[in-house]
Amino acid sequence: MEKSEHSISIGHKDRVLGNTIEKAKSGQMKSSEFIALSASTMTLTALGIDIMLPAFHELREHFGLNPESTVTAQIIGFFFMGQVAQIIFGTLSDRFGRLPILRVGFPLYIIGGIIAAFAPNLELMLTARFVAGMGASALFMTTIASVRDRFVGDQMARIMSLIFTIFLFTPVLAPFIGSAILSVSSWQMVFLTPPLFAVVIFLWSLRLKESLPREQRISLRRESMSQSVRKVIGDRTFLRYTGVTTMLFTALSSWVASSERIVGEIYGRPELFSWVFAGIGLLMSLCALLNSRFSSKYGARKTIKWLLVIYTVIGGFLLLSTVISGDPPNMILFFIAIALLMAINIAAEPNSSALAMEPMGNMAGMASSIYGTSFFFIGASLGSIISHFMVHGVFPLVLGIFVIGLITMVLVLGDRHRDENS
Repeated sequence: MEKSEHSISIGHKDRVLGNTIEKAKSGQMKSSEFIALSASTMTLTALGIDIMLPAFHELREHFGLNPESTVTAQIIGFFFMGQVAQIIFGTLSDRFGRLPILRVGFPLYIIGGIIAAFAPNLELMLTARFVAGMGASALFMTTIASVRDRFVGDQMARIMSLIFTIFLFTPVLAPFIGSAILSVSSWQMVFLTPPLFAVVIFLWSLRLKESLPREQRISLRRESMSQSVRKVIGDRTFLRYTGVTTMLFTALSSWVASSERIVGEIYGRPELFSWVFAGIGLLMSLCALLNSRFSSKYGARKTIKWLLVIYTVIGGFLLLSTVISGDPPNMILFFIAIALLMAINIAAEPNSSALAMEPMGNMAGMASSIYGTSFFFIGASLGSIISHFMVHGVFPLVLGIFVIGLITMVLVLGDRHRDENS
């Protein structure tokens, strides 16, 4: 099996080299522009969440909700759960290429965002958010698949880390942008900002060339699709690292969905929300950049093992402190720990993504759709459950993070594959 995967990897590297030469001849998009466009496209997912967090207080007042209501977390949860559409988009992208799916994703994201901004009730808003999430899923899936088409292994981990570094500046700036918009306009204008930005990215994406050659596309026949699915879900490495990402995203989605309530209601310091969220986002971005260096030097496998051991230790310390001092724990201690945990969380994701996708070859679209559906839909659903129980304290989040750390550590330590750089 390892020999077969190695052959696929070698063949893919040859194709990447050939594609690079062809791009140089044809004047196609350079790597730096591709990274910037990929990061901007993925940023639409973050922007569709982070910029509106400061508006949740005004939104609760607009719909007559109780200040302690956790319903606003569903606005984030439904967006994430719309990612279930990745399973469809991934299959279609392996058949028709990445660009057609990308072209479908933008209108869904834009239309869903506009409807959510003007929805007369929460039911329609949540439905529109689900549609926008479907659009974001197409954009996210095609971005990962396009990176996989062009790069492989530790190189993919490095490129993904660079993309995530740019992408993660969104949580740093978005809350301030949302607050600035609120100071001169309403929450509806905050909700309209992501679809307006998506129009700009859509126009830029017209420069992008197809990354999946016609001869590598798969048939939509039931037999071919079933065979592709069986190969993907039958790969232990893929399942192991998809599980890792799903667990980590459970913690991340729960924190993001509940962050405004934790800062504003549980700790009673709403004026600090933008600063807290931005500070954590900045640390996440820096850790993603450091991970690109570590994964290049030590390999993705060794790096993710150390990251998750540290993650579990910090999670255990926070859980112990919460049990001893009471719920909620000391505010400074809690947010320092959460900042470190979320930073490690996002630094580990490019490694688990690269390791899960490495053996997939021309099934990258199907694999990335299953991968994305798992960690977005399942992770967001589990995260919503944790958020639902965070009414008066943060213990459900703290306990969940520690359990997640234990599960992910067992998964990565159980990988006996020898890292090339170890």
